[in-house]
Amino acid sequence: EGNEPGETTKITYRELLAQVCQFSNVLRKQGIQKGDRVAIYMPMILELVVAMLACARLGALHSIVVGAGAGFSAESLCERILDSRCSLLITTDAFYRGEKLVNLKELADESLEKCREKGFPVKCCIVVKHLGREELGTNDSPTRSPPVKRPCPDVQGKLKEKSKCIRPQGVVHTTGGYMLYVATTFKYVFDFHPEDVFWCTADIGWITGHSYVTYGPLANGATSVLFEGIPTYPDESRLWSIVDKYKVTKFYTAPTAIRMLMKFGDEPVTKHSRASLQVLGTVGEPINPEAWLWYHRVVGSQRCPIVDTFWQTETGGHMLTPLPGATPMKPGSASFPFFGVAPAILNESGEELEGEAEGYLVFKQPWPGIMRTVYGNHTRFETTYFKKFPGYYVTGDGCRRDQDGYYWITGRIDDMLNVSGHLLSTAEVESALVEHEAVAEAAVVGHPHPVKGECLYCFVTLCDGHTFSPTLTEELKKQIREKIGPIATPDYIQNAPGLPKTRSGKIMRRVLRKIAQNDHDLGDTSTVADPSVINHLFSHRCLTT
Repeated sequence: EGNEPGETTKITYRELLAQVCQFSNVLRKQGIQKGDRVAIYMPMILELVVAMLACARLGALHSIVVGAGAGFSAESLCERILDSRCSLLITTDAFYRGEKLVNLKELADESLEKCREKGFPVKCCIVVKHLGREELGTNDSPTRSPPVKRPCPDVQGKLKEKSKCIRPQGVVHTTGGYMLYVATTFKYVFDFHPEDVFWCTADIGWITGHSYVTYGPLANGATSVLFEGIPTYPDESRLWSIVDKYKVTKFYTAPTAIRMLMKFGDEPVTKHSRASLQVLGTVGEPINPEAWLWYHRVVGSQRCPIVDTFWQTETGGHMLTPLPGATPMKPGSASFPFFGVAPAILNESGEELEGEAEGYLVFKQPWPGIMRTVYGNHTRFETTYFKKFPGYYVTGDGCRRDQDGYYWITGRIDDMLNVSGHLLSTAEVESALVEHEAVAEAAVVGHPHPVKGECLYCFVTLCDGHTFSPTLTEELKKQIREKIGPIATPDYIQNAPGLPKTRSGKIMRRVLRKIAQNDHDLGDTSTVADPSVINHLFSHRCLTT
């Protein structure tokens, strides 16, 4: 499904195989072979999938630079090419994202020039003619190409992720383990059947897109939807129009998208049938109960089970998840471990906690999809994931297990706030805020306090039809006191018409912490989807409690 509602293309598995073989022959002619790295910088078009599979067919590692429409600077693209030592770049002439024209080739050219200036000239750049803005040659390569044989532990692809120290890191996954895991989790978590039409809305540049747009569905022979546009173009009912158009049965999206669409009310959803939907899924961050209930009540008409999946770039696929129709649902809980996954909750001393408990979420044994290393920096891999608690894989997330054994992700451990000696979860405070009828979305960060050590600084995005006022501020503080306790009462609540987010919709709390402290040294903000949001929040900071 293209950016415009009338733009539709379909491709069969036989046609896809022919295109993949043809393009792998193009890459062969350019000298690409097993072990080489190829950078891919493209929008959500069929040729992106072709490029990925052509690399895999040759045994080359693909490094997909996230979300070509996310405002990545040429410097950022250059950094990612240098980090992987990519010998070839695949990009697109241009594309539309909603009403916005993105001249991708111009960014690519500037990036390649920067690579040359830094002593690493990329050997070749292949451009897909998408909007017809480039005079390009045609591809007349053969449509047969034997795949390179590889043992299971061979590396398959390098999936980029922003690390806490801001420098990108290459997460390396392997052929056999990764493919087995995404194929199996796709089959059981979404209760896949051959007649299903599956749609994951994630950008392929993110791990969710790798695993559940490309490799997982294709490994199961699924019919799936690839969407180039955005949820609000040409209007806010676009997703549900597509669901009806293709009779989508399994739908997988992010809590951020759900909360954004909640702002527009029920009517854009309910004016479409959605009768084909059978299973709904969420991915990317913990979903607050209010958004979960809206998703279940409005989108799923109270008849579709929701699989709230917890996993990471590093895990390759789902780790904690309900199974549709089999797991009793609790709004906001990732529920139980997937087959073969052995979670544990540890305290600060590394001791396993039994029964009801809250602490560090770790995994006690490996699984097929586990990452194998950080590309070019195995020491960093060991330090980040295994050093803090030897013998365990450390997720970096906090977790609570309730009396029924359900797991609840409380957020990143570094998203815990220490207020007067009390540890508060930002996710818990955010959930309390969005339970108010006026609040569509919230983000909470810490702010230095002379007495408490830290206090809460809250950013709230309001639903349409509501106005930010001192009265609303007091209502929100009262709600948090009632839901969590007086210790969690925020010192600052700022109106935020928009929040700084990545292309995949994740809130950049690192940037919000800088805004709260009026610190304009933001570091790398190339992944921010809308940089103007940052300037607006800085100019409207709370100066008093």
